[in-house]
Formats: sequence, structure tokens, C-alpha cells
Amino acid sequence: MRPVRSFTVTPTLPEGLERLGDLVANLRWTWDHGTIALFRRLDADLWEATGHNPVLMLGSIEQDRLRAAASDEAFVAHYRGICQSLDEYMSGAASWYGASHAGREMRVAYFSAEFGLTECLPIYSGGMGVLAGDHLKASSDLGVPIAGVGLLYQQGYFHQYLNVDGWQQERYVSNDFYSLPVSLERGADGGPVTVAVGFPGRTVTAQIWRAQVGRIPLYLLDANTAQNSPEDRMITDQLYGGDQEMRIQQEMLLGIGGLRALQAVGWSPSVLHLNEGHAAFAALERTRLLVAGQGLTFAEAAEAALAGHVFTTHTPVLAGHDYFPPALVERYLGDYSQALGLSRREFLALGRRDANDDREPFCMTILAMRLAGHRNAVSRLHGEVTRRMWQGLWPRIPSEEVPIKHVSNGVHFRSWISQDLNQLYDRYVGPRWRESPADEQLWRRVEAIPTEELWRTHERRRERLVAFARERLQVQLRRRGAPASEIALAEEALDPEALTIGFARRFATYKRATLLLRDTQRLAGILNRPGQPVQVIFAGKAHPKDEAGKELIRQIVHLCRDERLSQRIVFLEDYDMNVARYLVQGCDVWLNTPLRPMEASGTSGMKAAANGALNVSTPDGWWDEAYAPALGWSIGSGEAYEDSQIQDSVESSVLYDILEHEVVPLFYDRGRDRLPRGWIARMKAAMRNLCPMFNATRVASEYVERCYLPSFDHAARMSADGMARSRQLAAWKSRVRDQWASLRIESVDGPPDGALSVGSKIGVRTRVSLGGLGPDDVLVQLCVGRLDAGGAIADPAIARMHAVSSDGDLHTFAGEMEIDTSGRHGLAVRVLPKHDDLLDPVEMGLVVWA
Repeated sequence: MRPVRSFTVTPTLPEGLERLGDLVANLRWTWDHGTIALFRRLDADLWEATGHNPVLMLGSIEQDRLRAAASDEAFVAHYRGICQSLDEYMSGAASWYGASHAGREMRVAYFSAEFGLTECLPIYSGGMGVLAGDHLKASSDLGVPIAGVGLLYQQGYFHQYLNVDGWQQERYVSNDFYSLPVSLERGADGGPVTVAVGFPGRTVTAQIWRAQVGRIPLYLLDANTAQNSPEDRMITDQLYGGDQEMRIQQEMLLGIGGLRALQAVGWSPSVLHLNEGHAAFAALERTRLLVAGQGLTFAEAAEAALAGHVFTTHTPVLAGHDYFPPALVERYLGDYSQALGLSRREFLALGRRDANDDREPFCMTILAMRLAGHRNAVSRLHGEVTRRMWQGLWPRIPSEEVPIKHVSNGVHFRSWISQDLNQLYDRYVGPRWRESPADEQLWRRVEAIPTEELWRTHERRRERLVAFARERLQVQLRRRGAPASEIALAEEALDPEALTIGFARRFATYKRATLLLRDTQRLAGILNRPGQPVQVIFAGKAHPKDEAGKELIRQIVHLCRDERLSQRIVFLEDYDMNVARYLVQGCDVWLNTPLRPMEASGTSGMKAAANGALNVSTPDGWWDEAYAPALGWSIGSGEAYEDSQIQDSVESSVLYDILEHEVVPLFYDRGRDRLPRGWIARMKAAMRNLCPMFNATRVASEYVERCYLPSFDHAARMSADGMARSRQLAAWKSRVRDQWASLRIESVDGPPDGALSVGSKIGVRTRVSLGGLGPDDVLVQLCVGRLDAGGAIADPAIARMHAVSSDGDLHTFAGEMEIDTSGRHGLAVRVLPKHDDLLDPVEMGLVVWA
């Protein structure tokens, strides 16, 4: 039945509780335990039944219950305190950004295909989305002037359930946006604010929804509007759903439509942060606007635009990067190339490694790399891997100097730390840990937490995890039609006092979810050791098209039925943020087994560490820079084997050894007071050392100071005086590229033959023929360092050489360097382009070596 008109029904809030609507509408409640406690107090059963969705809860609650709450003095006092707390927070008084960067009128737009803010807003699939959500939350806490831009999916990511054989099935549920913590942006006429994006032969319209994340607006585009065809209304149906054509449509809507949405709501960004290549079209749209509005050439507009673009890449897995066939790109963006004044080949070259290879597909990551002034990976190791991975874009630049930095990830503690531990931190670390979680001095106070109090707090969380898992298992079994006897066994699955290992993440094959299960006989011995039981809780989804990932889940489910393991291993279906909280807050050990170096960062282990769990992981992603023997365990030392089967066999054996000889004995080493004091000492050491570094507050402030503000300042310079510096830089780059082939290093005069002593200074002179360039156009550098086994200079020290004389186009440069290490050394001389407005001398990919 189709309605003749539609309308929205809102709850009737009794006098005195009118601001409940404000509380549910601001997603600050997702990280404020006091607000969540208020919702639970209103109706705890309904809070659970609605999936922790306070908007749906208020729309479903009985009016009598609201009236009773309004007359309950204790509830009203709690409610008023929460309202006051929200008002104080939203005022932004004494925020970090306001205090540290007063007067900097910067605005950042953060584009991402997914945002993990809360389980009741299902517009995320995994770690990258949760990271994006944590970034907005931390930016809100810090008062950073940022807005999020994404898509509001009608169905979002799938819900997972398993069939009798343990094979993953996908179920999609349509979201009722009017029962979610989002609101439709409306114009002065009361109608929805919309944007339009040109597609082949038609225009697609999207309306804009807003989620308020503390102080931060998150604008979400929705194509399910009456103006669109039935096919186009499905563009925002599913996160990462559909074929390549659907993907390019979603990414055009996110990037091009997202930037237009910001204009439509009056939010003008000075810096764009592109979270993965999905959002790269935003950089293209911004460049097009400069071409159209300022009368610039593409080269000039690109210089002005990229100065204000930050790009973060998240994966070294090739399948994680979007590649589109050239014909598809031309069909959807052919008009764009014309608007930018580019030929077909020039336009497609923006997304290619080789501009002359007409068969090469168009890569969104490469497009983002080319159109961003700042590029970063998400951990130290990922930075090294990413520089090697994309070195082809700067082919003559050593991989360690490729202009891709790293900002190591972190997590938003207040969203992930349990209420019990929250109170413990307040009491002993001090309440300032919430606002300043990156303060190392604060975390030293963890040592003051009484050993027994910390352990009893952790034990309560493990007990709640076991109770949650048992209840969830029974629901899963009933759904599958399992016999009553099997459901009854689930009531006694797991042991609330046993050492509990958690493994929960996306089931991609490189994450090796079954590494722990390779030798079931040895594993059974570990899990069933008399008096020292161990149990493992698995959770996670495989991508709907990842058959290999689904097979891993099936193997785990079958092992769960093994008589030796059935009460010791469980798999929890439909992994989401709610399941994740129970796991990271209740596990004793967080297990992570990716094939190094395929894990870019990994953040679940950070959440577990902040809750007192100890990590056992291969030295990949964040653990490569975080690991120390006193903080957890490393599965190997990063060794690589050509045969993946040998690698898996060796590392699974190492994992069993760690569990048998270190983890289990330490956990069950109890004194007369039944406390595992050695284990608790490690818990405290991990909290003290890892929490100050791996938190989202540190990450957000680092982005501000290393990326956003430098981008803001550089973009302002490039845009001043009618884009004068952008025009000049584009012309200079064109001249340098034209002349570069004629540049030659004619000679290098180095130190005399023979041995030198440590502390000696060497002087080097080089003669360079600059062709049509001048000494001010180039940076001549002396590179000196020890030689590795292959005869290459390893980790060179670099010194600038200065022009000392000229003879026509032949110029002499001189420089010197002190040698501070012994051994066999080498020196090299190179010439790079130099300009005051270059962000990095290697960014053009031009270099001449002696």
C-alpha cells in the first residue's frame, strides 16, 4: 500500500524531560557512560531490545514510563546533570585546539566511505570505519574544526548468520533513517537540502542527513529519493556492495557529491582529508572548481588544490585498492576531463603508474596520491611497506624517501574502555585521563591501582563476556534449528574463570584466523590442561565475495563441535561494535596472527590493551612498533619464508610454545591470595606504556599539527593574490620538466684515497651542467653512509651542497660532512628540483644521480 502523503511521529516528552531529544540526537552518548546509564535507567530491557538505539527507544517507550521518570526525583537529578554536562561539552570552552591554535581559521572535511560510531548506525564494515568514527570523536573532544562526509546506506553492511554446516550467510536489513540518530538537513523552505551529480545521460540527486558527533557534524548522502530512477536509488543501498559500476557511482557520490553537500550546507573546508582512495574524486572536484571559478589551467589549479589535501592509505593488500577499467572511467568522467582541459590520456594518467600504458586500469589510490600534498600510512611498518608499494610513482627516488609519511593509528578510549575500568582510572589515574590520554605522566599512575582491585575489576568483565557469549550462542543455535541438547550445552559453554583468548576481525585469508588451529591435538592439550583451562572466542565476518574467508569460518565452526574442544572454542556470529566491546573488555589475551607485513595497523589490540588484556601477535602493523617483552608476546621476530605453508607451520608452532610455556603458566601462577601477580604486573606495564601512544587523541592532534595546519598554511599561500603562487609554481614545474633531461653531473671530486678516522670531515665538489636551469632551481645533495652487503649506501646522511662558481651553464657545488661511524662507506651526489613552494623536493619524482 502506497501512502498519499507521509509524516513523522515523534515521542511526546513530558514536562521536565524535554531535552531527552537533545541527548539522543547527539552521538556523544556513544562515549559517555553517564548518558548511557540514563538511557538504561529509563528502560533497561528496551535499551537492549532496540540494539542500543536511544532514538528508537524513545519512539517505542510507553508514555506511562516517561511520566513515571519525570516524577522520579533521582532520575530527574541524573537527567539534569547529563544535560548540564552536554551543554558544557558543546560550549567548547578550553578545548585543546582553541587553546593551542587560537585564531587559526582552519576547517577540515574528512571524507570516508564508512564511519563506525555505534552499532545502531550501521554504516561501517570494519576497522577502517571504526577508525574514522574514533577520529571524529577524538576531534570533537579536542575541539578540532572538522566535519565528516560519507554515505547513508539504506541497508549498510550485511548481518551475518551461519547455516548448519557453518557456512556464512548474509542478510541485509533496511534501515529506517527516522529511527536512527540522524536528521535530514532542510533548507529555508523546509524541504530537504539536495545535491546533484552528473552520471552518463542523467543526473543523480542525493539528500543530506546529519549525524551530530559531539561538536562535529557528519554529513551523509542518501540517493534513495523520489527524483532518481529505481536503479539510481540503489546506489546508497549497501556498503561495498554491487559491481564495479556501482562502486564508481558510490565514489562519485561520496567525493563529488560530498564536496557539493558541504557547499550546500554552508560548510566551506580549507583542508580535505581523504580517508582511503574511495574519496579521491573530492580532490578532483575541488580542482575542477578552481579551473571553472578562477580561470586556471589544470596544472595551476592542481597546485592550489593539492596544497590543501591530505590522503591516508590503509592497506598493503592490492585487492583493497579500487581499480576501474578505462572505458568505465571515460564513460562516467569524460565530461570531467573536458572541464579540466585534459585529453583522455592525460586524464586517465592521473590514476595510472604508467601514463603511456593505455591498457592500465585507473586506480583511485594513485589518483589520491597525485592530488594530495600530504600522504600517510597508518603505522611505522605500513609506512615502509607503502613507500615500497608505490615507489613506481617516484621511480628514481629511493623507497625510504618516497613522500609518504606515517601517522600511527590509535583508538578513542572513552568509546571502548569498560565502565568498571573507567571508574578505576578515574579513581587512581585521575579524571584528566579522559581529556589528555596522550599524557605519559598520567599513565604512570596506573602503578597506584591496587593489584586486587584491578584483578577483580577485570574478572567481572570476563564473567560478563562469558554470560554474553552463552546467551548469544543459544540464540545462534535456536536460529539454526539445533536440538535442545546442544542448546542446553551452550548454557554451560566457557568458564568465567578460565584464561580467555579473543580473536575477532575481518576474516581475510592474510589474517590467518586458523593459525591457532593447525595442530588440533596440541591445541586440545593446551585448552584442557588440568587445573589450567584455556578458552578461545572467535568472531568476525568474511566479505560476501570472499569464499576463502568463509571457508576459514566454516573450519572454526566444525572444530567447535569436536568433543575435545566444544566447550573451549566458540564462534560468535554477526560481529559488530557491541560484540567487539564485550570481547576487548573481557578477554585476558588478544590474539592477532596476520601474515607480516599485510596488516596495515590493526586497532582491536589497542582497545584490548587499554582494557587490561595482553597482546599475542605477529610483529605486524601497530605491534611491530609497540611490542616490548614486558608488554605482551611476539610470534616470531618478523622472519619471512618463501613458502607460505612453511611460514604458517613455523609460526603456529611458535604460538603453541608461547601459550604452553609462557602465557598459561604466567596466568595461573597464583599465590596464597589467588592473584596472578606476574600477569597483573604485565597488565599494568602494557597500560602504562601503550595507552599514551595508541589513542585517538594523540592521532587527531598529530594530524592537526603535522598535516592539517601545514596544509592550511600552504593552501593559503598558494591561493593568495589571485592564485599567483599556484600559477608560478605550475609554470616553474613545466619549465623544469622540459629542461630536466639536459641536466648532467659532469664530475665529482671526493676525499683522497686511503682510510679516514671517525670524526674526519670530507669535502666534495661536483660540477653540474644545468642546461636551461639555474642554481636556484636545483638542490644538490651529498649523501654519505655505510655500505650494506650489496654495496649500496644504507641509511645515508644527507647534506646540502652550495654553488661556489659558474662557467656558462656549468656550475660547481661544494659540501662537506663529518664521518661519525667506522666501516666501509660510500658517497653519492644527486640533484633534485628546488622551489620554495614544493612541499618535498622529491615530490616531482625528478632526480639526477652522479
